[in-house]
Amino acid sequence: MMRSLRRRAILSGLALATASMGLGGVTLFVFLNTIALKRFDDAIADRHLQVVVASLTAGPDPAAIAREVAIPAYDRAYSGSYWQIVPAEGPAVTSRSLFDTLLPVPPDVGPELAFAEVEGPDGPLRIGYSRINAEEADPQVVIVGETTEGLVAERRQVRNGLAAAFGLVAALGLVSALLQTSTVLRPLSALRRDITRRWQGEETLDPKAYPSEVAPLVEDINLLIQRNRDLLDRNRRQGADLAHALRTPSAILRNELDSFLGAGVDAHRAVEALDRIDAQILRSLARIRAANVSVGSARTDVRQSADRLARLFRSMLGEGATLSVQVEKGLRVAMDAQDFEEALGNLLDNATKWSRGQVKLSAAADGDEAVVTVEDDGPGLPENAHAEALRAGGRLDLSAKGSGLGLPIARDLVEVYGGSLALGSSGLGGLCAVLRLPMRGAHGLSGKG
Repeated sequence: MMRSLRRRAILSGLALATASMGLGGVTLFVFLNTIALKRFDDAIADRHLQVVVASLTAGPDPAAIAREVAIPAYDRAYSGSYWQIVPAEGPAVTSRSLFDTLLPVPPDVGPELAFAEVEGPDGPLRIGYSRINAEEADPQVVIVGETTEGLVAERRQVRNGLAAAFGLVAALGLVSALLQTSTVLRPLSALRRDITRRWQGEETLDPKAYPSEVAPLVEDINLLIQRNRDLLDRNRRQGADLAHALRTPSAILRNELDSFLGAGVDAHRAVEALDRIDAQILRSLARIRAANVSVGSARTDVRQSADRLARLFRSMLGEGATLSVQVEKGLRVAMDAQDFEEALGNLLDNATKWSRGQVKLSAAADGDEAVVTVEDDGPGLPENAHAEALRAGGRLDLSAKGSGLGLPIARDLVEVYGGSLALGSSGLGGLCAVLRLPMRGAHGLSGKG
C-alpha cells in the first residue's frame, strides 16, 4: 500500500499525463498521417489529370504524351514516377521510366479516380487510376504511380517530430507535477515542523496560519496534543503519589528491621527481601515515569551525563582504580536525562562493583543511533549467562550485595525509548554492556548538534 502522499500525487499525475499524452499522440499522429496521405494523393491526382489531358490531346504516341506532360522523372528509367495508358484494344502505352515493365491494372477500375498501393519495378508504389470514356476516343485506363519513399519519409519525420514534442511536454509535465506537488504539500511539511516545535515549547498551533483545507486538522491536532499533555501530567502525579505511598511503609519496615538487628535478632534475610522489594518498586516506578515522557521532546547530552556520573563513581572507587570517559562531542540521545542517567548509572554501578581497578565508558554515533559502552576488567560472565543477567531477579552471585535488578532496570528504561541493552565480553577482560539509543525522537529530531 502506498503511504506517501507526495509519491501518490506524482505517480497518479504521471499516469494521467501519460495516458492523456499517449491518446493525444496517437490521435495527432493519425490526423497528420491522414493529411500527409491526402497531400500525396492530391499530387498523384494532379499528374493523373495531366496524363489524361495529354493522352486526349496527343493520342496514343508516348513521345507526344511525354512532351505534353513535360515531367523529367517520367523519362528516367525506374525513377519512381510512372504513367501507363491501357486502351480497350491494343498494347499499353507507358512512360519511359517504366522501361520494359508494366504497372498492374486493378480489377475494379471505374470512371472515378481511385488509389491503391502496389508493387512497382523499384519497390512499393501508390497509384491513381480511372477509366476514361471520351466521346471521340476509345475507352482507356490511365494509371499514374509514385514511389512511397517520400510518403514514408514524411510519416517518419512527423513521427519523430511528435516524439520529440511529446517528450519535451512530458519532461515539462514532470517538472510541473513535482513543483505542484511540493507546493500543495508544503503546508503539511510546515505543520509537521510546527508540531515538533510547539510540542517542545508547550504551545498551540494557529489554524489561521494554514490553508482552509488543513485548518480543521490543525484544530484536531491541538486538541490531541492538549489531551496527551494532560494525560502525561496526570500519570506523572499518580506515579509520584504511588512512590510516596510505597516508600513510607517500606521505610517503616526498614527501621523495624534495623531495630531487630540492633537487638541481636537475625533479620538479614528479611532485610534482603525488603531490598529486593524496594528495587522492584524502583524498577516499576522507573518504567511508569519513562512511559510518560514525551520521547519526541526528550534530548539528553551524553557527555554532560557521563561526566556527572563519572565524578560520582570515581569517588566510590578504591585506591588505584580508574574510570575513563571517552564521548563523541555533541552526541545527544532521544531519552529523558533522568532516565538516561539512571540506566547508565546502573551499568556503572555494576562495572565498579565487579572491576579489579579499571572501568571504561565510551559513546559514539553509529548511523541514527548512539552506542554507549561500559567495560570493566572484572571476572565477567560466560555467554550463556548474559540473558539471565538481564532478567528481572536473575542474580548470578547471591553472595554479592544488591538486588540484581540494576541491569534489568537499565534494559527496561532504554527499551521504552526504542533502544536496547546487550552484554558481551570486554577487551579489558570483564563484562561489556552496550546501550544502543536512537538519536532521533518520535518527530525526527536529530540527536547531534
